[in-house]
Amino acid sequence: MEAAALAITILWSLLFVYAILGSLDFGAGFWGMIYGKNNQTSASQIANRFLSPTWEITNVFLVIFVVSVVSFFPFATTLLSSILLVPVALGLLLLTIRTTFMVFEHHAQRFRELLRVTSGFTGLLIPALLVSILPITLGGFVEFENEYPRLHYGELLTHPTLYMHIAFGLTTELFISAVFLMDYAKEADDRSAYHTFRKHAIWLGPVSIAVAVLTIGTFPTEAAWIVENIEANWLWFGLSIVFFLIGYGFLFVKRADGTHGWARLAVISIILQYGIAIYAYGSAHLPYLVYPVLTVEDGFADPSMFYNMLIIYSIGFGILIPAFILFWRLFLKDRRYLKQE
Repeated sequence: MEAAALAITILWSLLFVYAILGSLDFGAGFWGMIYGKNNQTSASQIANRFLSPTWEITNVFLVIFVVSVVSFFPFATTLLSSILLVPVALGLLLLTIRTTFMVFEHHAQRFRELLRVTSGFTGLLIPALLVSILPITLGGFVEFENEYPRLHYGELLTHPTLYMHIAFGLTTELFISAVFLMDYAKEADDRSAYHTFRKHAIWLGPVSIAVAVLTIGTFPTEAAWIVENIEANWLWFGLSIVFFLIGYGFLFVKRADGTHGWARLAVISIILQYGIAIYAYGSAHLPYLVYPVLTVEDGFADPSMFYNMLIIYSIGFGILIPAFILFWRLFLKDRRYLKQE
């Protein structure tokens, strides 16, 4: 594999991991807000119990992803920083506010409701801002004036593809988080929260798929190149739909204890679904980072420098992976924590 292809594969893998973790993190914040004052279900407690230790991990992967973009594609940073300044800056501002509130949540009891609301709303606004980056890369919104890149905000804000991308990002976030929290509630033996999240997963699944298909139909005319590539990769997108149907079907399987839904298998299938879809979309997006002004090769670092950085990354992940495994066992598998014993 060529150095540039390997670099973009690693970068896309980090994006996939952050997309899944971000969906769980921000989605849990939203569900925690929605059910914060509902005494008929413990869904809020389950969501906040998951959210409490995991938002730091999500931020770690965001930092790794940003550093990887700058390290692997240094010649792309000038263009990307110019055209993505507003959505990224607003997203980081909201993320800073959310993180600050999360840090002080356990030390400011009388402001807990405000913190819950802040976590819930930023759980929708931050993904919306981050997803708004995708239509910018499709073409038609960026041009050079006096050799300086300019993003046409007027055209972007009035184009339906922006809002369909945002709708896709939000429905995907809520669907993935609902399925995962369903499994999390199952681990905690919390039937009330389990049935609440299962109910939301059942209606959000088809909605997320429908919105994804409709989003492609709103691509700007300049994005005909990626539509053709998506059609060429139809087999992978079809395989993604198959895994969705498998995962969605597991929501209805009746278990021996009388409950409906095989949560763990549903989570695995849905993650595989989005993993295949993300890599298929990434393949369709090649060779461009931003069409038609920036390709992967144009922004890539020197190959020798890349391989040196790859060694450093390998050492870093060699240290981080055992820490992540320990974190998983302490907060996502330990029944004493799950049940707050």
